[in-house]
Formats: sequence, structure tokens, C-alpha cells
Amino acid sequence: MSMNKTTIKNHFKDSLKSLKRNGWMSVAAISAVSVTLLLVGIFLSAVFNVNKISSDIEGDVRVRVSIQKDATKKEQKTLESKIEKLDGVNKVEFSSKEQELKKLVKSYGKAFSMLHGDSNPLMDMLVIQAKDVKNTKSIAKEVKKFKNVSEVSYGGDKAKQLFNIMSNARKIALIFSIILLLVAVFLIANTIRITIISRSNEIEIMQLVGATDQFIRTPFILEGALTGIIGSILPIILVDIGYNALYKSASAGIADAGYSLLTPGQVLVGLDLLIIVIGAVIGALGSLISIRRYLKLK
Repeated sequence: MSMNKTTIKNHFKDSLKSLKRNGWMSVAAISAVSVTLLLVGIFLSAVFNVNKISSDIEGDVRVRVSIQKDATKKEQKTLESKIEKLDGVNKVEFSSKEQELKKLVKSYGKAFSMLHGDSNPLMDMLVIQAKDVKNTKSIAKEVKKFKNVSEVSYGGDKAKQLFNIMSNARKIALIFSIILLLVAVFLIANTIRITIISRSNEIEIMQLVGATDQFIRTPFILEGALTGIIGSILPIILVDIGYNALYKSASAGIADAGYSLLTPGQVLVGLDLLIIVIGAVIGALGSLISIRRYLKLK
């Protein structure tokens, strides 16, 4: 039996009828898919932003050089010139002790604002940005050897620790998402199994009159895919509403730290499509598992 548009349309109608006929089992499968996809959507949106912030942090790792207080302006310029000539250095910026004090007051409050003028204990700084974050440590080692350098610091170790934490968080989220998806596939497979059992006589007749395996499989696969797609609707709505609310409330605080979340426009369109695709795929996969297990099809 070849399949044309009319046949596919009929299969689609049969799939909808089957979902309705299975009643609470269909509701259970759709609910399982919805819960799974909601959690997957939350995890994915979090992972996308973790990757974004990781990239921001990695690009913002800089070497901070404290210049000795007794260094003259000429010696400061000489030091800056030497650093600019080092391999791997992209940019060197001078930050006076007054500018450093302003940053301190902004970060930790007005209690430090009294330290102006001669009472300012801070040092003039040179802030080095590397062409590649991998060069940061080697640049810091070279700068330490220069004259008029009091101290050299960089966020390499802290950044490395943060990257490890974020990497572990991504792995845990991925493993948890896979477990949830497998649970949803199992529930869909059981729902389709009930459909197969209820239509066993009809299937045997189709096989006897020469129906192809593909012809028999199609309505079950469509039913599973529809279960997944219907189950993706609520998660999409909740994830979209939740992410918009989170972006409005959290983006300002993160911006103060020098970083930013992905905008809803950057995340949600692709994420919504991905949730639909994942729903359809796990639904179809659950159906295929049932078909292979309970029907003797090639």
C-alpha cells in the first residue's frame, strides 16, 4: 500500500482519535512530557547563559600591576611601554589611585570615600588585557621582573575554578535532562502499547491484506510525535514568561558586575523550537520502541 497525501491525512486523524480514545493514559504521557520539557527548557536556558557569562569572564581576565609609590611619571611611562611590547599583550590601560578609589567606593560603599588625597593608600595601576586568556599567566610572570612593579595579580586561578564549577553544573544538568527524557519516552511507549493492543485485530487484518510495515507504523509514530508536540505547549509558555521575568529582574544586578544575560530575543525563539523538536522526537522514539517490541514488523 503506497502512502499519498490522503493516506497521511487519514493516519493523522487516526492518531488524534487514538489519543482521545486512550484518555487518561494520553493525559499521563502528555503531562510527563510537559514536566520533562519544562525542566529541560529551564536547564537549557540556564546553560546558554552560563556559557555566555563564562565567555564574558574569560574575556575579562586581566593582569593588574601595582606601580611602586615612589616611581616617577617617566618611570611609569617606561614601565607601560615595556609591557606593551610583551608578546601576547593586547592593551595596557593606566588607572590612577584616585580612579581605583572611585571603583572601590562604587563596589563597597561610601565608607571608603574619606580616603581622598594624601590619605589614599591605593597605588596607581596598569591594567593589562591579553590577546588570549591563555597568555595571562605568562604575561604576569614577565611583568613581575620589571623595575617599579610593586605587585602583580590576575583572576586566572579564580576564573579557572569558576569555569570548573560551571562545567560540572552543565554536566549535571545534561545527565538529569537525559534521565527525564528517558522517563518521558518510557511513558509514551506504554501509552502507544495500549493503542497497539487495542488495535491488534485491525493490525493483523492489515498485515494479511498486504499492508507494508511503514503503512502500519505511521499512525503510531504520528501519535507519539503529537503527544510530544502537545506536551511542549505548556513548557514553552511557562519558560517564555519565566525567562522574561527573570531577565527584567536580574539583568540590572548582573550588569553591575560587568556581565549580561542573553536577551529573551536571543534565547527564546531558538529554545522554543528546540523544545518542540525534542518533544516530537521523544514521542516518535517512544512509539518506535513500542512498535518494535509489540509488533513483529521488520
